[in-house]
Amino acid sequence: MKTLTTEAKTDRLDEVLAFVDGELEAAGCPMKAQMQLDVAVEELFVNIAHYAYAPGEGTAEIGVSVGEIPGTAEIRFTDSGMPFDPTKRADPDVTLSAEERGIGGLGIFLVRKNTDEMRYEYRDGKNVTTIRKRIL
Repeated sequence: MKTLTTEAKTDRLDEVLAFVDGELEAAGCPMKAQMQLDVAVEELFVNIAHYAYAPGEGTAEIGVSVGEIPGTAEIRFTDSGMPFDPTKRADPDVTLSAEERGIGGLGIFLVRKNTDEMRYEYRDGKNVTTIRKRIL
């Protein structure tokens, strides 16, 4: 797994996406799958940047592995911020209007819709969120 460690700040999103996309492109990932993974990566990284260390600052490590499981890309996010398990978040009722639905939850919903699997564990004082998607 190749990794990138960066400040957990939204202005680092382009760096994170460039890293992930570089690994996906090198592995021959189809553009549709890459775009779907980009949506998930953006949502998860921005959540870390906004909430994990609030009101302080910290880092995030992003790991990318392609082909460890044949035809699959795996992306792992690790941070030392406040524990948060996105897999426990209930999906929003998307049949309601935005006003009725309230704030929050749509990002994690998009991660689920654009990947095949999302796992979370709190290990050694760190949040570890892993997404997996079949790309070939």
